Amino acid sequence: MAPSVSVSISIALLFCGMYLNSIVELVEASELSSLELEAEALLESGWWSAHTNNTSTRCEWPGITCNASGSVTTINLANRLYVDKFNLNLSSFPNLVYLDLHMTRLKGSIPVEIGTLSKLTHLDLSTNYLTGELPLSLTNLTKLVRFDISFNQIVGPIPSSLCLLTNLTYLVMRGNLISGFIPSEIGMLKNLAHLYLNLNMLTGPIPSTLGNLTNLNSLFLYSNQINGFIPSEIGNLKNLKFLSLNNNNLSGQIPSAIGHLTNLQGLDLSQNQINGFIPPKIGNMKNLSMLYLRKNNLNGQIPSTIGHLTNLEYLSLGENQINGSIPIEIGDLMSLRYLFLDYNNLIGHIPTQIGNLHSLETLNLSHNFISGEVPDELGVIGDQIYLDLSYNNFTGNIPDTYTSIHNVNLSYNSLKGPIPRYFDQNHTFYTLIGNKDLCGDIMGFPPCLLASNKSIVTKVKIFVPITISLGFLVLGGFLLSQRMVKKTQFDSREAKNGNLFSIWNYDGHIAYEDIIEATEDFDIKHCIGIGGYGSVYKAELPCGKVVALKKLHRMEAENPTFDMSFRNEVKVLTEIRHQNIIKLHGFCLHNRSMFLVYKYMERGSLFCVLSNGVEAMELDWSKRVNIIKGTAHAISYMHHECIPTIVHRDITSNNILLNSKLEAFVSDFGTAKLLDPDSSNQTLVAGTYGYVAPELAYTMKVTEKCDVYSFGVVALEILMGRHPMELLTSLSSSSSQNMMLHAILDQRLPPPNHLISQDIFLVATIAFACLQTNPKSRPTMKSVSQEFLSRKKPIAKPLHALSLWQLKNQKMYMVGSRDETQL
Repeated sequence: MAPSVSVSISIALLFCGMYLNSIVELVEASELSSLELEAEALLESGWWSAHTNNTSTRCEWPGITCNASGSVTTINLANRLYVDKFNLNLSSFPNLVYLDLHMTRLKGSIPVEIGTLSKLTHLDLSTNYLTGELPLSLTNLTKLVRFDISFNQIVGPIPSSLCLLTNLTYLVMRGNLISGFIPSEIGMLKNLAHLYLNLNMLTGPIPSTLGNLTNLNSLFLYSNQINGFIPSEIGNLKNLKFLSLNNNNLSGQIPSAIGHLTNLQGLDLSQNQINGFIPPKIGNMKNLSMLYLRKNNLNGQIPSTIGHLTNLEYLSLGENQINGSIPIEIGDLMSLRYLFLDYNNLIGHIPTQIGNLHSLETLNLSHNFISGEVPDELGVIGDQIYLDLSYNNFTGNIPDTYTSIHNVNLSYNSLKGPIPRYFDQNHTFYTLIGNKDLCGDIMGFPPCLLASNKSIVTKVKIFVPITISLGFLVLGGFLLSQRMVKKTQFDSREAKNGNLFSIWNYDGHIAYEDIIEATEDFDIKHCIGIGGYGSVYKAELPCGKVVALKKLHRMEAENPTFDMSFRNEVKVLTEIRHQNIIKLHGFCLHNRSMFLVYKYMERGSLFCVLSNGVEAMELDWSKRVNIIKGTAHAISYMHHECIPTIVHRDITSNNILLNSKLEAFVSDFGTAKLLDPDSSNQTLVAGTYGYVAPELAYTMKVTEKCDVYSFGVVALEILMGRHPMELLTSLSSSSSQNMMLHAILDQRLPPPNHLISQDIFLVATIAFACLQTNPKSRPTMKSVSQEFLSRKKPIAKPLHALSLWQLKNQKMYMVGSRDETQL
């Protein structure tokens, strides 16, 4: 090789090396610049300012993970920091793979720059305060596998371009304000395993293209405004395990193709307008453990193939138009725990095979046309079962085996004969009301007499109506003489014998005769419940107004204690007026007939609503918080705005009534006490077990703090959906330190969103303060009421991060007096 060529090559290699070195230096400089931009962006966000400002240690900051070159690949601040605003410059993180900011109190809209995170596979912004629409730049995140924006306030439609993210396996958008149609392009997300669009404002039909998502495991579209039919293509989702379409406006029939979903474990189509038959192919879904078809327009018979669902634990077909008899095959569902067939048109007998269901905890067959005798086999099942057979056509005697069942309702049937001995130990008169041919030693029923004493029975039947009628005539004559009463005037008359009369109509006229006519002389068919010392009737007056009547039974009317309670309730309710206290329209206190006239509460007692699985779900978290607030305001009014102070002494969920809007009204003032500041106010213990303040057991001194304790019990009961007896007992043990707030909330409702979580935190904190053993440590109801009225919200941790021990020992300032209102 010539020397000149050799020199040329050497020079070329030298320049080449210098060029490569410069490239390396440029790359290194670029990487350094990129790392500096990341560090600067982290620092400027302010999210870690409380931790350190030393960016050289950024890879060790909480929630930060870096790769080998020091570039940030993970930002995970879930439940760790309150980041407040989206101050992070996302375009500075080209290598970010994982971004989790859920439950960080994040506000504002999702920044457009999020589309620059081209390597992102995991994005979780759930349970925050995000607003606005989804930015179209999200479609650039083509590697995204998991996307969760649930429980925010995102509005607008689902962008059809979002369906270009074909690597998605987890798409969660529930609990927002998303509207519009579900785009048909959603069928392009063929890797999708979990799709949650529930709790939004979606409209239009379910797109048939959903049938293309053959990898789908969970599909939740419930609580929207979706209409149209259920597409038959949904039968293509062979891997589907959970399908929830409930609480929408779906119509048409259940497609028989749904029987192809043989892996399905949970199916909920309740609260729609679905009609037609239950398809027999539903029996193919042998892995089903939950089947809810409640509140639709289904008709026809229950298919016998339902007996194939041997893994079924929950079966709810209530509130439809299902007819025919109960198939005997239902007795094959040996795993069944809850069976609801109520409010249908079922006929025939109860198949004895139901007695095989030894796992059954609840059986509700009420409001049907089922006939025949009540089968003994239902009392084999166990004494803890809840059994409701009311409003049917059952005949014959009550089996002795029903005596030990703690929760049974046989009312409004045609049962006859003697009531089993000791039946009253576990049951009240109300559970048998409407069976006129029963007899026995229970209030409201005649004693069972021997045949030789038939003449005595005849005399009783004749004598009682005559004497009562005479009493009504005398009373009616007296009242009719008082016809002219001004509308705004409270008219009260006291006769020499101490009888009080004050019944007025909405036009100002006394309306005793209207009440007698509306109730058909207090016929039992108008009775809607039994209280501690009287029956409650529903009456529609000629003016169209509906009222509730609490009538004292004649036997109780002769008892001075009951008579005093009745008169006490009149005294209290005629002197107080509050929007959350039951309104008394009038009363009749006569030794022949004693009753009170109230505003009618359509939804009945809070206790009954919480005890009913379907009705309890209507009481969402917002309504429950409002009930607690309304109750607090009512008690505060009695304690602090009435002279003298009124202590209710029996604040329970049974004594809180709900109107058609599920608003709360405190009722039942029979045991209320007007406090005399110059006396010791000692009294016999009154109230309901489980709600009575502990100090009454040894002091018998009534104070306002007794009601405060009861309010605390009720507040917890509303949050939990059941009485907190076991919880209150366990709070004294060390195990409660590990019990978290979210775990005790009513599991029948979806988890509360971030906004209502603040209210729940406040309610729980106040409830535990009200339950302090020392009365002086409890807040006053005035301070509780003012705290609810205050716009200032507590800074709440996530509910799953709050232990009951922390709540019990929470120190939070309450508005009001400083000496007794520290939580």
